[in-house]
Amino acid sequence: MSIVIYIAVMAGVTYLVRMIPFTLMRKKIRSKFLRSFLYYIPYAVLSAMTIPAIFYSTGNMITAVAGTVAAVILAYFGLPLIVVALAASGTAFIVGFIV
Repeated sequence: MSIVIYIAVMAGVTYLVRMIPFTLMRKKIRSKFLRSFLYYIPYAVLSAMTIPAIFYSTGNMITAVAGTVAAVILAYFGLPLIVVALAASGTAFIVGFIV
């Protein structure tokens, strides 16, 4: 029975978090600062969650750094996400055998 209560509370909280902004902000946001702030929030949060996971995912800091460097270089040149991800994983894998 407690699992049903947990799920109901999670559903309520999720609904409130999504509903409150729609009910409170009916007009277009005109503040240039606030609009740019809200635009970059998803990228900042995603980076804050992903970067630490990258460096602790392999169990070896050298392989993690090698994979990250490979990913950053390939992403800089505009390669597709799948290519960047596979190359970073492959680089970390190969460096793991070398180190």
